[in-house]
Amino acid sequence: MELTTEQKDIAKAAREFAEKEFRDRAKEFDEKEEFDLSIWKRACENGFIGVFLEEGFGGAGLGFLEHCIITEEFWRVDPGCGQALVSCSFGSEMIQAFGSESQKNDILPRIPSGEIIIGTAITEPDAGSDVSLVKTKAEKRGDRYIINGTKMFVTNGCIADYLLVYAVTNPEESNVHKRCSVILVKTDSPGFEALKIHGKLGIRASNTAEVSFSNVEVPVKNLVGQEKRGFYQLMDFFNKTRNHVAAEGVGIAQGALEMAISHVKKRKAFGGYLSRLQGVQFKIAEMATRIEAARCLYWRSAYLLDNGKLDPALVSMAKWYAGEIAVYVVNEALQLHGGYGYIAEYDIQRFYRDAKIVEIYEGSKEVEKTIIANKFLKKVF
Repeated sequence: MELTTEQKDIAKAAREFAEKEFRDRAKEFDEKEEFDLSIWKRACENGFIGVFLEEGFGGAGLGFLEHCIITEEFWRVDPGCGQALVSCSFGSEMIQAFGSESQKNDILPRIPSGEIIIGTAITEPDAGSDVSLVKTKAEKRGDRYIINGTKMFVTNGCIADYLLVYAVTNPEESNVHKRCSVILVKTDSPGFEALKIHGKLGIRASNTAEVSFSNVEVPVKNLVGQEKRGFYQLMDFFNKTRNHVAAEGVGIAQGALEMAISHVKKRKAFGGYLSRLQGVQFKIAEMATRIEAARCLYWRSAYLLDNGKLDPALVSMAKWYAGEIAVYVVNEALQLHGGYGYIAEYDIQRFYRDAKIVEIYEGSKEVEKTIIANKFLKKVF
């Protein structure tokens, strides 16, 4: 498939915004482990946040493919800054799909307008890939839920105004997939605490936190979707968000490839420029081809999603392969930089650290492979 003229214009505008707003400050944000939220405000003003939200809820009424295109361009310039921006709407996908009309009208318009940041709290210290192991509880008492527990690796945990919390509401249910629900929590609620995680390997500009809930009271009306349907809502959510993680992988790989090309065209060895060596040319060709294959996968999976033809296995293929290509391409790009790639002055060193997360969050590569295998093993040949 080929992008439309409008989609190409969106990609160009996103790239220009990223180049102007955070390329020159990316190293600073990485070192300080923080991000300038005034850039987020400008990203909202330019229409880059929550483009998949319906126009009636303040969005651009575009699709998840357009969101992925923006994500790729932001990550192409810098992964940490890109994540700090595109994650500001992380969770709005579930509200739009399952939230009440009141929740949609109250929350969604304030995301693309730059009034609020949202996040999702799923993972726990002892529950990562297997979400059936979560222990955070939301006990219903009258017209309120009382939440107690701890969540780990929460994107935007310290800066979000709202978090969608995946918690056990029906512990007596025999079916483990029907024990949990999703509840919208305002982060200024008494008993909520967020502790920033420092020293991450990569995407340090993006806020990540451990959050705890100590008798946090939330109105029952903050239930997102239906009680006991949290797991199924979560799977629907991941089938959307894993597309943009695939776009992250393609973006970081594309950025690394461009750095490698620039470097080998300037460096000399063995009587000429590195770019004239066949071995180097083969590396560039292999990197470019794998990037294009990964890009085609996420384009197709996002396009089908936007057209009501969700294919979870294809989404998992896109996410897994893009993550693998991100790690592969950045590794090759650093190799082509030689010793210079090991110096913090060169952006490739930061990209090298940033790449690994794409293979881990929102479903590890092992989880994605399991989803893919299950589809094909169930087929009757």
